[in-house]
Amino acid sequence: MASEISARAEIAPRAKIGENCKIFPFAYIEGDVEIGDNCIIFPFVSILNGTRMGSGNKVHQGSVVGALPQDFNFRGEKTECIIGNNNIIRENVVINRATHAGGQTVIGNDNVLMEGAHISHDTKVGNACVFGYGTKIAGDCLIDNGVIFSSSVIENAGSRVGEGAMIQAGTTFSKDVPPYAIVKSNATYGGVNTVMCKNYGIDEKVQKHIANAYRLMFNGQISVFDALNQIKEQIPDSEEIRKVISFISGTEKGLIGKM
Repeated sequence: MASEISARAEIAPRAKIGENCKIFPFAYIEGDVEIGDNCIIFPFVSILNGTRMGSGNKVHQGSVVGALPQDFNFRGEKTECIIGNNNIIRENVVINRATHAGGQTVIGNDNVLMEGAHISHDTKVGNACVFGYGTKIAGDCLIDNGVIFSSSVIENAGSRVGEGAMIQAGTTFSKDVPPYAIVKSNATYGGVNTVMCKNYGIDEKVQKHIANAYRLMFNGQISVFDALNQIKEQIPDSEEIRKVISFISGTEKGLIGKM
């Protein structure tokens, strides 16, 4: 089905628009842009060069996708902003493209970015994440699947968030958040995100094992290295525990609530 494109939208001739899209008046789309099928682009949206958008996305009023990176290292290189499928991008969201030549900012599938959220250059976001009102994600962050950011969260540059974690409202953090963890507003560990564990079909016994692993990690006065060894020795093996161990083993910035 042909797309419905308002004559009052400004779309560069080179832009590629898929089938069955609806583009409202006063949308602005630059030439080096690809938009997949079944997307809705509301009024006053700007989709800028380097954006590659999949199908089924909804981009609401005032949002800017593929904005130039807010990075002093940027010198006008050709970079990309990759948006997957079935994302909801609400009002006044900003997503920057990457900084260095060939780089990508990536948003996966089925994510919800609420009003005023900002995803900065070179950040990689998985699938089915929620970014609450006014949440700001700095550059070069890694965010796994199923992460929930409450409102007004600030994630500082280069940090990582593991699968199924939840960050409480008003939190500012600079260190890594391991999988299935809740982060309290003072950027400390606040327990296991049992709701998300249930959504992932994680058995209650395994949830207890995750809680015990984090008790070893966060409650003791020992190093991350020693806590990892205790987890490997004391906690029964499972896919989820292996994921926890792998994530923590890869930390470079350290963990929230842990020196």
